[in-house]
Amino acid sequence: MSLDNFQICDWDLDRASAARYLGSEAIAVDTETMGLVMGRDRLCLVQLCDSQGYVTVVRIEKGQKSAPNLERVLQAKDVTKVFHFARFDVAQFRYTFGIETAPIFCTKIASKLARTYTSSHGLKSLISELMGVTLDKSSQSSDWGDLDSLSEEQLSYAGNDVRYLLEAQDKLTTMLKREDRWGLAKKCFECVPVFAVLDIMHYQNIFEH
Repeated sequence: MSLDNFQICDWDLDRASAARYLGSEAIAVDTETMGLVMGRDRLCLVQLCDSQGYVTVVRIEKGQKSAPNLERVLQAKDVTKVFHFARFDVAQFRYTFGIETAPIFCTKIASKLARTYTSSHGLKSLISELMGVTLDKSSQSSDWGDLDSLSEEQLSYAGNDVRYLLEAQDKLTTMLKREDRWGLAKKCFECVPVFAVLDIMHYQNIFEH
């Protein structure tokens, strides 16, 4: 399946798309998995989007341990990877491919630091406030493992989860700088890979008393 601004790749990014994303200052990234338990629930999809709204969904096969073009993009030091709840996705990439994703911007962390007037920091609430767009989350809890039978609703959901992240990044960055919290945010983003390793090793509450 391929449209002008949406395509599906199997196993890995194609070279043209990889080159496109490598030429970007920032890209949005998200994943879909079989569940939320690290080591039990496998990675199924990786979604990417650039500032022009070009979305690619990469289908990851069961047992797959490498995706060279995708890994190059995720590790590119001059391309910021923008996630919502980066900790989960970065841990998935480390567990599945053995790589460290960097540099990172996490819209969930940024939201919690900037939008202290609310306790609603989920992607749907964030995008609704910042962009006035209501995301359809009805496919969030569904079977992502049957890669050949993904529905149009699932693919639309997967694409929309990255389509608005770069605009959210811009708006949150403006808020963080205005409130003198940008430096703190950057330090938090740098800590994400450490938390990802702790999650893979099943450590919990390690910074608590």
